[in-house]
Amino acid sequence: MTTKTARRSSPRRIVRWASVALRLGAGAVAISRLATAARAAPPVAARRIGLCQTQTDTPSIGVVIPARDEEARIGPLLRTIVGAPGVAQVIVVDDQSSDATETIAREAGATVLPGTPLPDGWAGKAWALQQGIEAATTAWVVTLDADARPDPRLPAALVERATTDGIDFLTVGGRFECPTAPTRWLHASMLTTLVYRFGAPGTTTRPDRAMANGQCMTLDRRRFLDVGGMALVRGEVVEDIALARRLATAGWNVTFLDAPDLLRVRMFESFADTWRGWGRSLALPGVEPRGRQVRDLAVVLLAQALPLPRLLAGRGDAIDIAMVAVRLGTLVGTRTAYDRADGAYWLSPLADLASAWSIGAGIRRRGRQTWRGRSYS
Repeated sequence: MTTKTARRSSPRRIVRWASVALRLGAGAVAISRLATAARAAPPVAARRIGLCQTQTDTPSIGVVIPARDEEARIGPLLRTIVGAPGVAQVIVVDDQSSDATETIAREAGATVLPGTPLPDGWAGKAWALQQGIEAATTAWVVTLDADARPDPRLPAALVERATTDGIDFLTVGGRFECPTAPTRWLHASMLTTLVYRFGAPGTTTRPDRAMANGQCMTLDRRRFLDVGGMALVRGEVVEDIALARRLATAGWNVTFLDAPDLLRVRMFESFADTWRGWGRSLALPGVEPRGRQVRDLAVVLLAQALPLPRLLAGRGDAIDIAMVAVRLGTLVGTRTAYDRADGAYWLSPLADLASAWSIGAGIRRRGRQTWRGRSYS
């Protein structure tokens, strides 16, 4: 080899070994996070079938549902939750809907609380929840989004788990109903990016890395209001995770668990809905510091999204093979999170590059964004 050739090949070797080092590092981080599933706490389950309103030792439970133009989705939820075991009241906060949300809620037997205009600095969902929690008269409150499809036993099971395990703020994830194959394909990929970044539900983590699911929250009403309630995160777009982290930092026992047998959620109706709806929050804007957003995106890219395309392009190596094997293992682990684990679900690794792009777009996004007809910083 001539001296000139050696000089040309030396930078290539440096780049190659740098690539190996970065991919090994990202893979190690990803595997350490995915391995948390092995020590995760068990899901919430209705272990005591006898829980009902007549038991004097059961805390009173109120259900608060924030709703803005939810006439197409709120009916099935209310048919299940009004009169459910242990539920003393169901409050629908009608957040200035322009459709028949209020009528449907009243006819279903819920108490409808007309939402007042947004105060300065508040996001819509946080304000609706604050009004509903303040209006409740029960010891415990379970909040549910209008797209939730709970088992009637869910509220009692949540409060039982919280009181038994000493949990101050409990949120749970359910089983997703994705009505179309493209929706399942993209949704499963986007969900997996959260596990690559934060680990599995049911594991203990640092307060500033705590995760939550605002579709279903359980809290001690009086204690929650005493520390400020939703005012703690009044202007946050990703209010659920921001709230979990604020409370965990204040010393609360904050826990995020699975509850696939007791809760189903139909978030999005189409691929486009999934891309827009989850894309606005997937990067956790306003919650994660920019530097950590970028580092986590690097883990997603190097350990989740790129190995399969590299192999398909004939440029893969042993690291890529290992990472693809790990990625296929995540499909086994998350299949219970979906009502249908069909071909679209099993092919979701092919959507990982798109999911990584969505995270990157969320990190780069500046200015105001619109949601449910309102504009937020």
